[in-house]
Amino acid sequence: MCFNRRARRTRGFSLIEFTVVLALIGLLAGIVTISVRPMLTRGKQNAARAEIASICQALEQFYSIYGRYPTNDEGLPALRKSTDRIPDPLLTQDPKDPWNRQYQYNQPGRAGPYEVICFGADGREGGTGADADIVSWDLKEGSGKGGK
Repeated sequence: MCFNRRARRTRGFSLIEFTVVLALIGLLAGIVTISVRPMLTRGKQNAARAEIASICQALEQFYSIYGRYPTNDEGLPALRKSTDRIPDPLLTQDPKDPWNRQYQYNQPGRAGPYEVICFGADGREGGTGADADIVSWDLKEGSGKGGK
């Protein structure tokens, strides 16, 4: 009978062992989360830059067809419309930034004929880090008149 009790005790983990393992898993998860968060932010910012570049390309195509950029009233939705001159829309969907907000379009822009702005994680003008604005004229690989 003594042998049976000892066999039962060694089959599972004690509460202390289980608690230590859970604490270690929690600690590792926290470390991974803290070190991955900046990479996620950079990924979202890079996605916004790429999307702004494609919007700028569509704006330049619009300009080459109509000889003008969309007005502020027309905005970016003008790039999604089919017309006699543009049978296939220049953009297939309404562009949203990685934080699921609309891009701001201004015509004329502060540093060119137009500007496309993503207001970053906070959705407000200005900011640093994840909240920093991403603007079409700041892109290094701008195309044409409005990209730089």
